[in-house]
Amino acid sequence: MTGFRLLLNSGFRIGHWIHNGVTKTSLLSSCNICSRAERKWIKPVGFDTGVKTYNSLTKQKEPLVLAQERIATWYSCGPTVYDHAHLGHACSYVRFDILQRILSRLFEINVIHVMVITDIDDKIIQRSLEQNISPTVLARMHEEEFKRDMQALRVLPPAVYMRVTDNIPQIVAFIERIIGNGHGYVTSQGNVYFDTQSIGNRYGKLVNLGGIVGELGAQDKRDPRDFALWKASKPHEPHWESPWGQGRPGWHIECSTIASSVFGSQLDIHSGGIDLAFPHHENEIAQSEAYHQCEQWGNYFLHSGHLHLKGSVEKMSKSLKNYVTINDFLESYTANEFRLFCLLTRYRSAIDYSDASTNEARSTLSTISAFCHNAQAYMQGHLLCQPIEEGILWERLSATQSSVRKALADDFDTPKAVGAIMSLIHHGNCQLQPATKVDGPRCPAVFGAMLSYVREILGVFGVDLLDRKEVHDSSGVLNNVVEELVHFRSKVRKFALSVGDQASQNPQTGSEIQKRHPQPDRVPLLKACDALRNNLAPLGVHIKDRGTNSTWEITRGGETRKN
Repeated sequence: MTGFRLLLNSGFRIGHWIHNGVTKTSLLSSCNICSRAERKWIKPVGFDTGVKTYNSLTKQKEPLVLAQERIATWYSCGPTVYDHAHLGHACSYVRFDILQRILSRLFEINVIHVMVITDIDDKIIQRSLEQNISPTVLARMHEEEFKRDMQALRVLPPAVYMRVTDNIPQIVAFIERIIGNGHGYVTSQGNVYFDTQSIGNRYGKLVNLGGIVGELGAQDKRDPRDFALWKASKPHEPHWESPWGQGRPGWHIECSTIASSVFGSQLDIHSGGIDLAFPHHENEIAQSEAYHQCEQWGNYFLHSGHLHLKGSVEKMSKSLKNYVTINDFLESYTANEFRLFCLLTRYRSAIDYSDASTNEARSTLSTISAFCHNAQAYMQGHLLCQPIEEGILWERLSATQSSVRKALADDFDTPKAVGAIMSLIHHGNCQLQPATKVDGPRCPAVFGAMLSYVREILGVFGVDLLDRKEVHDSSGVLNNVVEELVHFRSKVRKFALSVGDQASQNPQTGSEIQKRHPQPDRVPLLKACDALRNNLAPLGVHIKDRGTNSTWEITRGGETRKN
């Protein structure tokens, strides 16, 4: 990952960033920054989706216009597979998964997503030496672990994963063409660099750094801003043959080559964490436009905000040793809860990780699940309520559907969308108040519509309220056992609740009044029913008594099954 910050210093700016765990420094001339007008964004011609998204190329929201109708080509930078993925990585992948789901399921856009797996780089080589295993084995181990983590978080896989090492011939050919177009050069040491001077003021489309002087200490570059396309091999490192000698690809060239091999000279959307904007995405743009000889290679660059530990200005990262692994997180929380955690902030905003923020996500999900359970109980006749103001709820539902769509069309504003959904649930809960005696007709249809919509829109976000995950074969038997147990308990409880009339005297008037009480010999049965309910709750079986009826749900391993 790459972090970047700038400081003023007597007409120059000092840039610091971290690449492959090494802090690097450069001088940035403040007098040679080219104007934004010299790098004007070209609005695409094609299909207007009706969605506006924040484009890092323009620093503002732009209409999302696709080259082909209802087809979005989307490239994302995948992991460098040298270690476990952590929650900071997961946050970015889940957030972009939510965006892709919104485009495909709500706005009916066919998203063609390609992700690269970086399976050769300095970190992988270093870690393989430390563990005395081959870089290939190390990379494959962590690649499979990453895919398992993404599956556990319900991140939809891309159309295809592409490995760097499977595309070396294509990368070599890509570099050859860049050199042939006059934008790359070979040094006496066997390295190949991109010639940033060859594109003039076009360098810096993303971060406006046209005057960057570059890394200090570079030995064989023409210009310190230039970056490696091909690295000459060092002893004991993996290497491949090329026209410039044995070596391996530079960091940035892999993405340009692989994206171009699938999507050609035009890409609709490119995504990644904000820390990748410079130098990674900046250099991708430069070399891709040099290769294709085009004015604009990627039309929209979307960047997600960092995940921070509460109270820290630093992002969660391996190098700072302030990370939480995905596996560790999922021991305490569910995939649904993590998705709510991500949904409660804008995708491009920084997000704080703390007990308070994770508990807020858990509480929100619990409120949604409770409403769904109660709405079902009302529809089944297990929950008796006073007459429902049906017209108001139909109006609320229609307004919510419109508000949610409008919010998501405005740069995928998931916090606003979730707020609208929670408002609908609040109004539903206000009318789902239990009553012992009911006057007037019931209105189950409106709650059926609300329930279907809440499930549907949460499903768009990847939050599964219906538990479609595979469970153990024994789960069906368990459900049936619990069903019979609750049914038996309900019959016992109903019998115990049958009352007898007892006469007592009014202390004020002295007159005799009749009170209805459970018969004394049946009170122990009621206590036993209550004890059974209380004892089953810690085991994940939750029984709710609704008058003389009862409903139940099982919560186990973060998943819920209801009746």
